[in-house]
Amino acid sequence: MVKNNEPLEKTLRRLRKICNNEGITRDLKRSAFYEKPSERRRRKERERIKNLRKAERGDKKDDKKKKKKDKEKEEKEKRHGGHGRPPRE
Repeated sequence: MVKNNEPLEKTLRRLRKICNNEGITRDLKRSAFYEKPSERRRRKERERIKNLRKAERGDKKDDKKKKKKDKEKEEKEKRHGGHGRPPRE
């Protein structure tokens, strides 16, 4: 996990980022205190709704990004004679 000649601070920052992205930190904080079953059900329902809304939004955003990328790719090909990059000089 530690790369060659990588400072410890950078390694720890990378590890923290991975833990946050996967939700490990959040789960540890949540399990630090007792959570009543009714609170747990409410939280899980809120998370479910949040994920549904995020999925709906995400699809729209992905479509827009994909269309934009396709358009940029077409423009680039037109500028460079059908190739993805400019010719070498």
